[in-house]
Amino acid sequence: MVWATLGTDMEIICIGNELLIGKTLNTNANWMAKRATSSGISVKRITVVGDDINEIAAAVTEALSRKPRFIVTTGGLGPTFDDKTLEGIAEALKCRIEINENALKTVREKYESLAEHGKMEKAELTPPRIKMAKLPEDAEPLPNPIGTAPGIVTKVNGTSLLALPGVPSEMEAIFEQSIVPLLKKEAGNVTFFEASVFVDDVMESTLAPLIDQTMRENALIYIKSHPKGEEDTPHIELHFSMTARDSKAARNLLGKAITQLSELIEKRGGKIKTPKRRSGLP
Repeated sequence: MVWATLGTDMEIICIGNELLIGKTLNTNANWMAKRATSSGISVKRITVVGDDINEIAAAVTEALSRKPRFIVTTGGLGPTFDDKTLEGIAEALKCRIEINENALKTVREKYESLAEHGKMEKAELTPPRIKMAKLPEDAEPLPNPIGTAPGIVTKVNGTSLLALPGVPSEMEAIFEQSIVPLLKKEAGNVTFFEASVFVDDVMESTLAPLIDQTMRENALIYIKSHPKGEEDTPHIELHFSMTARDSKAARNLLGKAITQLSELIEKRGGKIKTPKRRSGLP
């Protein structure tokens, strides 16, 4: 069964060896997926690659071949030797990487401000600092309200390719300030709606055909089971979600699906707990 969705699609590419070796939990992907979804955007794929120009270029090229409306990368924009995202993007786009005067101005002002406030001795533009202002040709910087390295945006045949820092606070700040307005404009009045109920005393294998039946008869609703207990003491969250343009209709559809599935479960001896949440995210 194909889950019916509305809105615009996005792919996320997370970059960093630390993600691949398990040193760092990929919280950026989780945060961006939730924020994009709440803005009416459908996240189609999340990819993780290491700090390697060829790997980054291959991931970007592959994503571009699917022609999503947005591709967002995170990580690899800093001043160190292993920050290679912009070089990888340039390789994928077959373009030069060059100093962007707007980005250089931003980087310079950041260091001047740090020096002025006693955070560092001199605001010298060293080669590693200048590196953060070297962008792929035709890319534009996105202001970083918290850190030094700017994000970037460039257009590729109808796809907006955006690159953000990997530091979560910086990524989130740029995403909220520069990307969320783009997402909401593109999505229009599409909103994501979700609700959860909890089921006790019924195994997931017993729930499976009931979920299938409910989804067949409520084609706009996607239902996912999440086991929380043990096999002999089942405790399962059922998460209902959909995207829609009409909030009242969406809530009615969610309510209908929840009621239908709850009745089917109770006939099998299951116990339904009050929905934990039922919301259309802002």
